Amino acid sequence: MAHSIKLKAGDLFPNLEATLLDGSTVTLGKPQGNATWQAVFVYRGKHCPLCTKYLNELEGYKQTFAEAGVDIFAVSADSKLQLETHLAKLTISFPIAYGLTETQMKALGLYISLPRSEQETDHNFAEPGLFVVNEDGDLHVVDISNNPFVRPELGALSRGLNWIRDPDNNYPIRGTLNY
Repeated sequence: MAHSIKLKAGDLFPNLEATLLDGSTVTLGKPQGNATWQAVFVYRGKHCPLCTKYLNELEGYKQTFAEAGVDIFAVSADSKLQLETHLAKLTISFPIAYGLTETQMKALGLYISLPRSEQETDHNFAEPGLFVVNEDGDLHVVDISNNPFVRPELGALSRGLNWIRDPDNNYPIRGTLNY
């Protein structure tokens, strides 16, 4: 049985690119605008109603993330057409990309699933993952799930990032001891 490599807290985030609808490429983990950190949300794809709900919910926390200096970004393995179709159900203003490859999914240590049917989707896809990358390009927070039902609660996450980013708290990257 093949073993996947999981990114560990404190690891340098891998240099990976994804494609926006306008055809431009973006580097995952590189914050935009005034943000110095980026939260990369990997979602399953347009076939997943829980992903649609979560992404729409995330929009409501965009300002809270921004106040913490954290840019938000979403990406999936969907095709350009699938993302264009999905946008009809999304009410988001943060960047969203498509075309995450299996090689990239493996580099991120994500769980990968086979579609249950052609009606679900036409490609293997990543299960949810969250990667919060700090100003040094290091993985400060990581959350990887093997199913769509387990994801960080966005209120707690945004408040937690605000707390971590407060210099008075001097909060280090947690979970860095290796056994």
